[in-house]
Amino acid sequence: MTAVPVIELRDVTKIYPLPSGDVLALDRLSIRIERGEFVAIMGPSGSGKSTLLNQIGGLDVPTSGILRITGRNIRKMSDDELTDLRLNAIGYIFQKFNLIPLLTAFENVEYPYILRHRCNDTTGRVSRLLNDVGINKRMAKHKPAELSGGQQQRVAIARALVNDPDILLCDEPTGNLDTKTGAQIMEMLTALHRQGRTVIIVTHDPSVGDQAERIIRIKDGRVDET
Repeated sequence: MTAVPVIELRDVTKIYPLPSGDVLALDRLSIRIERGEFVAIMGPSGSGKSTLLNQIGGLDVPTSGILRITGRNIRKMSDDELTDLRLNAIGYIFQKFNLIPLLTAFENVEYPYILRHRCNDTTGRVSRLLNDVGINKRMAKHKPAELSGGQQQRVAIARALVNDPDILLCDEPTGNLDTKTGAQIMEMLTALHRQGRTVIIVTHDPSVGDQAERIIRIKDGRVDET
């Protein structure tokens, strides 16, 4: 019996209606990503990479076509079911970190945990994750603006992991970092993949893409077969 892919897109189209005319972001795109793969999505600016990641992350839904995450068709899911999917199955790491400015590093990581469990973390998981990514107790008390870019990205990784997702989606995770710090972040993501997680990275950086097991190249909203 063939294993169900963790992510499957079949003829997925995404159209954004604008006053100046519709924008075709994804054009009948079909891809499969198996559980435990490490995939880089690459392509020129405006090719549809981030739109694709938003679809896979359940942040947006296709205009047409079939998109299944862990076997479930997200176009048939309610808003509550999509929220549950994002909280439980998917961890998102953004280029601009997207930490909440008024919360400390600890509180930023704990926030998704509270959303899922409806209580504060009493298990020590948040502290352990922060320690695992190199954020000590002193730094955990700081707000994002008091941390370096690399430290903020480490906090963002801990936040993405706090609900133990199977899938990690990374949108240019090293894009705002210097070369050394970017390499450290990639080492962390590679280690998470070795633990069995499915890791999907959108990047324009060939040195980042080369670290993945497979590269999917996107051009004009379609898989570039050239």
